[in-house]
Order: sequence, then structure tokens, then C-alpha cells
Amino acid sequence: MTVFTKNIQIKSKSENDIIEITDEVTKTVKESKIQNGAVVVFVVGSTAAITTIEYEPGLQKDFPKMLSRLAPKDIEYAHDNTWHDGNGHSHVRASLIGPGITIPFVEGHLTLGTWQQIVLIEMDTRPRERKIIIQVIGG
Repeated sequence: MTVFTKNIQIKSKSENDIIEITDEVTKTVKESKIQNGAVVVFVVGSTAAITTIEYEPGLQKDFPKMLSRLAPKDIEYAHDNTWHDGNGHSHVRASLIGPGITIPFVEGHLTLGTWQQIVLIEMDTRPRERKIIIQVIGG
């Protein structure tokens, strides 16, 4: 089994910024020269998430609205009472989605659906520079 790891940096604008990273992941799989296996995509930090969506304008509006219904900004968070940084909701939202995903690939091609793209979702209340680890595993 071969393992190939690449780190990339992504700058976000602020909360609810959804950044499509499918091309970066695809390039990394090709660069690895591994033909069959899985790629792990992981964001370092507790206020961002990685998932797949259909990256289109409607869902780019719908997704943050859904998160605000699940973890509203305007309720009390013990995290904010402890740290006074106003991003308790960001931590909760990020944990709901999760920091990473695993995607199989076959003959060098990701097995994503036609309308399925990989995205970084920024949940923090300020712009951030995010480190994303892309690890390709297979043979």
C-alpha cells in the first residue's frame, strides 16, 4: 500500500464561506500516481468542515440557513461564556458536519456523483487561513 500526503492552504472570507476544492483533491490523486484506493480530505481546526454538496448558488444559500436553524447564533453557548469569543455556534456547526471525508477512487478517478463537489465550509466568525490535509491511500 502507498500513502501520498499533500497539504494545501485555503483563505476563507468569514462565516458561511463555502469553497469548492474538488479540483485540488483531483489534482492530488493524479499527482500521487496511485490508481485505486481512497482519498481522505481533512481540515485542521474546530470551526470549519469538509463535506460534499452540489456547489450551486441555491445550495450555497440554503446550507448556511440550515445550519442557523440547527445551531442559531442568538442563543447562549457555554463556550462563549468561557472564552468570550462569540463563536460557540461555529464550533457546534462544524462538529455537526465534521472535519473530513473519505472518497474512493478507481483508475485514478474520484467516484463522485455528477453534481457532487467537495467543499470547505467556514464556520468561524472571521476570515481564516485553513490547512487542509489531502491523503491518498491505495495501490
